[in-house]
Order: sequence, then structure tokens, then C-alpha cells
Amino acid sequence: MISKISKKEESLNNFEQTDLDFAVIVTAYEETDHLPKVVASILNQSHQQFLVYVVADKCDITNLFFDDERVILLRPETIIGSNTGSHQYAIDHFKRAHNYVTIIDSDNILDQDYLKELTYSIKNEFVAVQGIRAAKNLNSTYACLDAARDIYYHFYDGKILFKSGSSATLAGSGMAFKSDLYSSFLKQNKVSGAGFDKVLQAWLLNQNLRIAFNEKAIVYDEKTTHSDQLVKQRSRWLNTWFKYFKFGFTITFKGIKNLSVNQLLFGLVLLRPPLFIFLILSVLATFINIIFGLNYWIWLAGIICFVVSFFLSLINSKTDKRIYASLINIPKFIFFQILSLTKVKQANKISVATKHTQNGSFKN
Repeated sequence: MISKISKKEESLNNFEQTDLDFAVIVTAYEETDHLPKVVASILNQSHQQFLVYVVADKCDITNLFFDDERVILLRPETIIGSNTGSHQYAIDHFKRAHNYVTIIDSDNILDQDYLKELTYSIKNEFVAVQGIRAAKNLNSTYACLDAARDIYYHFYDGKILFKSGSSATLAGSGMAFKSDLYSSFLKQNKVSGAGFDKVLQAWLLNQNLRIAFNEKAIVYDEKTTHSDQLVKQRSRWLNTWFKYFKFGFTITFKGIKNLSVNQLLFGLVLLRPPLFIFLILSVLATFINIIFGLNYWIWLAGIICFVVSFFLSLINSKTDKRIYASLINIPKFIFFQILSLTKVKQANKISVATKHTQNGSFKN
């Protein structure tokens, strides 16, 4: 036992003497307005061992210039139209062999210590890490409610799930992977449309690899500000849930077979429906039990527990007061998500990516 501990401490000490080299991949589709500020936030990192690969897919880059040699601007000759395709394009154009790859959206602003915090998780021998996507904007009711939803998922599907011995769920950006591991994923999985993060996390969990959660590795992400933007975005997200929730069964069964807490808990989380569907079904079940004179109090108690747990996630996450004020509009938010259900089948045809409306700035 002492020998194993000593070897682990030795390996970590050796690791700390080496500068971890990151490939920061930024993917843009059609829009480039945010890229200068996104790249500026990357260049301002406290950890300075990295190169930035900006993949401008179907973008006009006529007026897009970066005078820092660490930024490699790539414009594919043909339209790629997918996140994973853009990631592979960046990897194919790597200037050197990087230890880790981190994925950033074209509207993300990085906290100054984002890469530094990732190194802490990596030094604990994790090959995959998910950070936090905090709200860049709280300028509308929808943005605040979108942020509240993210806080809930980060708390329970990130922090609590990881502390329970399982893995954090992936969020699509603000995440990092060992380079050869991510390259292997791209070669083995051809993912079209939205939801590559769902396929990626299932691929990792099927190998019983753990995804670390680091709440101090922060990227500021633009939240939806308009109802039409919300409907389009949620329809794509719902499409991916219906398409990939089946992974939960496979991973759960593997967890039972392998006696793996990592796989078992993660698989069960994947089988849970989206929050608004979960809440609607619970309320419906309560009313049915009331009508037929059954034990409705069990369902009512469950709803109360959910509401309490929701507020616990907000309280434990230093939530902005504007988010609390927006909660009165949750019924309206749920209505638009129900509306998005009607567009699930056409989700990937509506738009390839969310249209961004903010100017790249944010307020903490």
C-alpha cells in the first residue's frame, strides 16, 4: 500500500515539473463576430502552454485577423457542418503534438485560470474533465431561466455525481480530453448533427473511464435571450435526448455487471428525462391519483422534494439575484419547451447552430 502511494506521489511530482500543452479548439459556424473576444480570453490565460485552433466553417474571414502566432485560423475549403468534423479538421492541422485537447464554442469567454484549473484535474490522472459553463449574459428572463437550469445540472449531474464516485456529464464545451483519447473517439464514431457530447460520454463510460468535474474551470457561455431561439435550441437538445437516452440502459447494465459505481450511477442519470418533462409527468401523476383517490401524497412529496433540491442547487452555487427573480416565469419557460417538443423531428433541419446575439461581453 505504501509503495503504491509513494509511486503515485512520485508520478504527480514528475508531472508538475512538465508544462502541460493544450490544443484549444474553437469551432465557429457562419458567425465570427465573437471570435476576437473569445481568442483574447484564451491568450490571457494564466497557463500559457497552448496553441489555439480556430475552425471557421462556412464563415467569411475577410476581416478576421489574429496577430499572435499561437492562433491558427483554419477555414475548410468545403462546408463541414458538424462539431466533430471541425474538431477532426483542427487535429489534422495540429502544429505539434499536444497533451490535451479542450473544446470551446465560438461564444465562450474563458476565465483567466480555466486552463490552469484543468491541469489540477489532469494531475490527478483524469483523462477527461468537464468545467462549468457559467452565464455570460443575464439580460432577459429566458437567459436567467436558462442559467438556472444549467446551475441545477452542474450541481447534480456534475459536482454531486462526480463526488459520488461517478462521472460528470458533458456539456458540449468547456471540456478537455487526452489528445490521443479524443482522436480515437473521432476515428471510431462518426457523429452528424447535434449531440456529439452524448455519444462521447457514452463512449468513455462504456470503457469505465471517469469524467472529472472541476467547478473552477469556468467558461462563460451565452444564454438564450429570445423565445424563438429557445425553441430552436431546445428542440435540438430534446432530439439528442430521445436519440441517445438508450445509452443509459447499456451503461447501467455494465455498471451492475462490473460492480462499477461510475457506470451504474451515470447510466441511471442518462435514463432520467429532461427536467420539464419530468416535472410535467409528476404533476400529471399527482392529479390522476387525486381524481381516483389514490395515494397522491407520495407524488406530492416527490414534487416538494424536487423543488427543495432545485433551490438547494441555486443556494449552493452563489446564484445571481436576477435568476431568483426570474423563477416566477418558469411556467412560460416550460410552455416554450413543450412547443419545442413539436419540432423535435425537424430539429437538425431548423438550424445547425444557435444564433448568438450578445457582443461577447459579460457581467459577473
